[in-house]
Amino acid sequence: MSKVRSADGEHPRLPRTRQGSPPSLLLTLLGDYWWGRAEPLPSAALVGLLADFGVSDVAARAALSRMVKHGLLATTRSGRNTFHGLTPRAQEVLSDGAARIFGFGADDGAPWDGRWSVVAFSVPEANRSVREALRTRLRWLGFAPLYDALWVSPHEHHAEALAELVDLGVTAATAFVATAPDLPATMPPQSAWDLDGLAAMYQEFVDAWEPTHAALGRGTIDPVDALVRRTELMDAWRAFPGLDPELPTSLLPADWPRPRARELFLDTYERLGVAASARVREVIARHAPELAEHVVQFPAVTTHTVGDH
Repeated sequence: MSKVRSADGEHPRLPRTRQGSPPSLLLTLLGDYWWGRAEPLPSAALVGLLADFGVSDVAARAALSRMVKHGLLATTRSGRNTFHGLTPRAQEVLSDGAARIFGFGADDGAPWDGRWSVVAFSVPEANRSVREALRTRLRWLGFAPLYDALWVSPHEHHAEALAELVDLGVTAATAFVATAPDLPATMPPQSAWDLDGLAAMYQEFVDAWEPTHAALGRGTIDPVDALVRRTELMDAWRAFPGLDPELPTSLLPADWPRPRARELFLDTYERLGVAASARVREVIARHAPELAEHVVQFPAVTTHTVGDH
């Protein structure tokens, strides 16, 4: 049985960065508070925002350089001041990632038709970079390995999987849709995931973030703390789409913890947003007051409210 593996939660098209690293933090901050804005921000303001996370000036400026190198930020100058803005590529990646992260776990109530997307491929062991990239992209699409080169998903994502294979130059591959008969002495497709381990991770998430949710009800979180916690919350939650295939309810154990974890994430993220965006506005205003008013609070769309516990 495949075990739940750690995931950085990043969009597979992004250059690989460690979760919580300065480039990862910076991209999250820009996605959360500068969504859809074309105006570049002073590099000093971005360095100042990262300082709230304990990132030194040197490390922050190195992160800016790295993101420029990878085509995620564009640099402009005005006099002696340097500005950085999100590139169209970065905007596209952030948009795709937001749709995945905030849509993840939403149950549309539609019954499952029992059909699995199956992808089989062959990549030489020597070509490890392609193998790793392919695994990352397939996991992002909700696949998991039933066997080493046979990946399955309970959703119709075989066309997207084939597109990723083509993009990576993998030609020895096939994809199809199939049903799995319930036969004795066979391995069911859902065994590709360690559901007990995944349930434990959801429970750990709930245990870790319920105190923050409770503190919000008491009004005891200041703007700097709200900014840091909101970013940490996003980092924690965005790992789950790469781990959880959103199996149909009929394949899940009773009392599956994802709905509770999702509600907690959405409500906590939304309620932290007012104070967090105020902090971002304050930092930007020190360097470019005319831009501070454009700070946004990326909304978590939810119709549920987490009850106090």
